[in-house]
Amino acid sequence: MAIAVTLLVPLSFYLVAKILKKDHIQMPRYYVTERIDTRVEDGKTVRDTVFHQLSDLKLINQMGQEVAISSELKDRILVINFFFTSCPSVCPKLTSNMKMIQRAFRKDPKREEGMENKVHLISITVNPERDSPRLLRAYADRFGVNHDHWWFLTGDKKKIYDFARHELGLSVGDGNGGADDFIHSEKIIIVDRERFIRGYYDGLDTASIAKCAYDISLLTMEKKRKKKSSQ
Repeated sequence: MAIAVTLLVPLSFYLVAKILKKDHIQMPRYYVTERIDTRVEDGKTVRDTVFHQLSDLKLINQMGQEVAISSELKDRILVINFFFTSCPSVCPKLTSNMKMIQRAFRKDPKREEGMENKVHLISITVNPERDSPRLLRAYADRFGVNHDHWWFLTGDKKKIYDFARHELGLSVGDGNGGADDFIHSEKIIIVDRERFIRGYYDGLDTASIAKCAYDISLLTMEKKRKKKSSQ
């Protein structure tokens, strides 16, 4: 399956180009927390659906650097998952499947512009008290990841848990980020360049990983949304 996912991306570009010519491509939908805003246009009241955009989040990566996942990764599609380094079974498989996504979008020597600069992977520990930057780097090295294009992040537990629940909309139960609060999700989440959530995928299912890679390839070709002005 790793080979199948790796080959999916160049294949998907061919398919997308064919579909675009027919003008009925279906882009990944928008997810999480929507509201209705009203505006006046040409004397008429227009109702718009407004989707939640992620707030920025500052954490520490595996290199010991403080990073901001939105402002520092501007114009990149984000692929986010949650894990912890001492997880014995689920997390290694989840990380291996994330690695397939990274491999699928690695730079192709035949292309002038690599996909690596359009997609950035982010793995956030749910056990930040234990998972120091040193442990995160050792874990990342174990999987042979590209540190420039994949961050393993640790930091304040409450910030991490609030981000998972309230920004990414993961259904992981109530909690306050305290000692007894624990999140463990097998989901992989795609966030587009404008910080809208565009997909949730089963990180342990290879078919879902293939769909994730395909959807990322579509989003790399998506034009920015036009901002509507109020009158």
